[in-house]
Amino acid sequence: MKIVVTGGKGGVGKSMVATSISFQLAKEKKVMLIDCDVECPNDHILLSIKRKRYKVLYQMVPKLDKRKCRKCGACARVCKQNAIVAVEGKYPFFVKDVCIGCGACIIACPFGAISKSKKEIGKVFIGKNYNVLLVSGELKVGELASGEVVSQVREIAQEIDKKIKSDFVIIDSPPGIGCPVIASIRGTDFVIGVTEPSPTALSDLKRVLFLAQKFKIKAAIIINKFDLAKNFSRKIENFAKRKGFSVLGKIPFSKDFINCTIRQKPVFEIKKNYQVIFSQIVQNLKKSWKKSS
Repeated sequence: MKIVVTGGKGGVGKSMVATSISFQLAKEKKVMLIDCDVECPNDHILLSIKRKRYKVLYQMVPKLDKRKCRKCGACARVCKQNAIVAVEGKYPFFVKDVCIGCGACIIACPFGAISKSKKEIGKVFIGKNYNVLLVSGELKVGELASGEVVSQVREIAQEIDKKIKSDFVIIDSPPGIGCPVIASIRGTDFVIGVTEPSPTALSDLKRVLFLAQKFKIKAAIIINKFDLAKNFSRKIENFAKRKGFSVLGKIPFSKDFINCTIRQKPVFEIKKNYQVIFSQIVQNLKKSWKKSS
């Protein structure tokens, strides 16, 4: 079963939820956790995992052969990213930081002057603790290809999973609804939308749930820090009831989560009562999954 934990707004606690659910499930099942928040991966911190580099990730970029180039500018005209600058009578200039590796310029060049090269865009790390196998992606600083990195991380995790055959694969998605989130959600069985009691968080949650519906993936909601604004939390619950989404659980606000992150320890090691909260969330998740199947 592949479960993606996401949230349209950053800072709502999705990484805390993803690691906590993984921790809880790993008591009885084989669990793989994939950290697809490649611009800011922190699941290894929350689970106190020492990561090891597993693979370097690359993206295709074009390479110009000036001996064949006739300075026609065809490559620049087909580049939708504006990653190629062409001035009449000059060789085209490739802006590699903007290039997304679509290869249109290679096809468009009538003289075969453009070939494939590659650039590093990120890395994949692996590690294990608390019986949770972590596959963690990390975007190279300055690169823009976060969606491509997420896609490659998913593919590598899938290859690893073919060997270990996990019972549950938990995917910690980046925030938003852009390409990295789409790459995280595709091919999954269930979406958990994490939100907090604020108008912005609810608005972004609705966008995430709409995206899940477009992919025809069942979804449910977790309300984090619900007690900071109980009236608005009830508004979220009413929204969920109207739209047919289950609320898997409500997590109270606590500085324990901050302290645990600083100490690089799971919250369960400091406050055992959180195991009760997430045990109930896992049970509700299983019920919601069976109900939707």
